[in-house]
Order: sequence, then C-alpha cells, then structure tokens
Amino acid sequence: MTVFRTYRLPCGARGCVLFLALASLACSSLRGQVPEYAGADPLAATSGKETAVLAGGCFWGVDAVFRHVRGVKQVVSGYSGGAASTAEYEEVSTGRTGHAESVKVIFDPSKVSFAQLLRIFFSVATDPTQLNRQGPDVGTQYRSVIFYADDAQKQIALDYIQQLNKAGVFSGPIVTQVVPLNHFYSAEEYHQDYLAQNLDNPYIIYNDLPKLHALKKEFPGLYKP
Repeated sequence: MTVFRTYRLPCGARGCVLFLALASLACSSLRGQVPEYAGADPLAATSGKETAVLAGGCFWGVDAVFRHVRGVKQVVSGYSGGAASTAEYEEVSTGRTGHAESVKVIFDPSKVSFAQLLRIFFSVATDPTQLNRQGPDVGTQYRSVIFYADDAQKQIALDYIQQLNKAGVFSGPIVTQVVPLNHFYSAEEYHQDYLAQNLDNPYIIYNDLPKLHALKKEFPGLYKP
C-alpha cells in the first residue's frame, strides 16, 4: 500500500499542498512512449511564427518545458477560458472564473510542428487523463486544454487524441478539452519563467524539475538547454 503524507510548503504566492510518496513508486497513467502523430503535419518550408495555447495544470512546469524545446521562440504564462475582468491570479485560483492556467507558445513551424508540441505536451508536460486537476493541484483552473487557433490545429488535436486513445497509450481515456482560443491573458510578471527563478522551491523540485529531466531524456533532438 502506498503511504502519503501531506506537507504544506511555501510555493511563491501559491499556498499549495504537496503529496509526497514516502513508500512505493509514483504512479503514472502513461503505459509507454507516446507515439508520433500519425497524420500529416510536416515542418514548414520557411521560417515563420505560429502560436499554440495549452493548459495542463500549474503553468510553472508547462512554461518551463516549452522554454526548452528547439524552435520555440517565446513562452508566456497566462489565463484562457474566462473573461478579462477575472484574468488575475487570486481570482483564477478560486476555480470559479472559467479560466485555466495556460501557456502561450510562439514557435517557428520550420523547426518544430504543432503535432510535435502536442507530443511533448502529452508525454512530459501533463497527465491528460486527470480531470480538473494535475498532481497536487485540484480545480477547473488546472484542467487540461488545447486552445486551438485555427481549424488545422483543431483537427490535429482531435485526431491525435483519438489515435492515442485507440492505441491505449494511457491507462485511462484522455480528458483534454479541445476548444477555440477566444483570448489569452498574460499572467503577472512574477509567474513568468517561474521555474528558472525559483529552483529551490519545494513545489518546483518535486513537481516540475522531473518534467525537464524527462524532456531531455525522451526528446534529445528537440531539447535545448
């Protein structure tokens, strides 16, 4: 039997609760390596700029993962899914605004494709089988979402989720929402690149640094220091 103890630790502005396993191995819904997208999403012939907006739990870790992906030009932590009037951390943390903690990823499609970003997202940035939570964080603001910018992104996201569910890559069905991007609101400055500025934060150590280690191990060709 796995034994858990609850620790209340300072996590910046977040009064988060960490659940640290004191016995047994941590469980994961991932049964094996996430396969490449089976459809067509080739790299662009010329350099350019495209945007992906993804939500997969606390934005600190998701932000950090995509900052270390080759071809990504910029990453911004923020909020999507709610109104401008409630796009503020304390409001979003109530879970009643409709917002999800999200990251805006601006990338060069000649270096990395949208489908490759989704593969990284499903592999190391989030557990897409967790509904309205991610690890120790619980609430609709931590739900898994792909906010698509156009019909092409929508189709790739839907097809990829169907592919992964059919292949039984995860131990449960993927609950990631695929919804249109209406607006993205940047989060407060202290949330930007939070991991790099807070490497000694217990939340970062236990929840987010392992994501970077997994990115480097599983995607050496796409990893950038």
